[in-house]
Amino acid sequence: MNRSADPKSTGPRHYLTVFDLSCEEILSLINSALRLKRHCKSGLPYRPAIGKVLGLLFEKASTRTRVSFESAMLQMGGSTVFMPSKDLQLGRGEPLRDTARVLSRYLDCLVVRTFGQEIVNEIARWSDIPVINGLTDQHHPCQVLSDIMTVIEHKGEGIKALKVAWIGDGNNVAHSWIQAASRLGFGLSLACPEGYWPDREILKDAQAEATAPIRVMADPGEAIRDADVVNTDVWVSMGQDKEARKRQEAFVPYQVNAELLARAKADAIVLHCLPAHRGEEISEEVLEGPHSVVWDQAENKMHLHRAILKWAMGL
Repeated sequence: MNRSADPKSTGPRHYLTVFDLSCEEILSLINSALRLKRHCKSGLPYRPAIGKVLGLLFEKASTRTRVSFESAMLQMGGSTVFMPSKDLQLGRGEPLRDTARVLSRYLDCLVVRTFGQEIVNEIARWSDIPVINGLTDQHHPCQVLSDIMTVIEHKGEGIKALKVAWIGDGNNVAHSWIQAASRLGFGLSLACPEGYWPDREILKDAQAEATAPIRVMADPGEAIRDADVVNTDVWVSMGQDKEARKRQEAFVPYQVNAELLARAKADAIVLHCLPAHRGEEISEEVLEGPHSVVWDQAENKMHLHRAILKWAMGL
């Protein structure tokens, strides 16, 4: 068990996958983010992080994750240090455990955005400060909490009654949605081409504790039928450029366009964590249309990240 998930633990509160949190902890973080958003809109200052320093250790490019975490920390009165991994001694072979122990002496919290999940796990193992997963190839846990925050804003708190559809690649974001469905108890249907399904073990573990169906299928029309929430993501993620042509051919039937969206409920909302490739995984008409809530979704990353930082550092 991650120390963040153990109520008896006195160690740092890491957040590495959705499964590090209970249902109650997830909902508490989202409710905290909603309160912080309302406070932010009021224009009143909120500075619980004065004197605190957040480190951002990034191996992958980022717009929303980087800027939202930096803005969140700065708005709370703290400061940030951005550290591209190529600029650190990690690039010259320094062990992760050495870097983690040193950064623990300089920082109050660390966000890691990297390739392998084993990297963020190893850093957390050796850190005396909270470590937050800002994205790996296997999981994107912060993204999904801000996505669900957006769903609650638009659909209310009865998330267990909703049907969520995922259309496209069984990628890191899909994995975190699978874990969230298992913990929160809503139904999830994923439509993915053969060969691009979610990780078998992640799916199996989530289904084992789920109280509502988590299903994977090849037919996007079946997955989206009567959905309250429709979610998609890019077909080619970072590090998959060599597979681009093959993936684009395989995913053509999985574009979220007006024809496919018509099979969802009339008041369905559409999510996309961005960046979006218009005309590939989502049409311009849908992305900019009345069902799209992607700009609220993007903004909510900042508010959710404030809630996570507040929770992780015990502010």
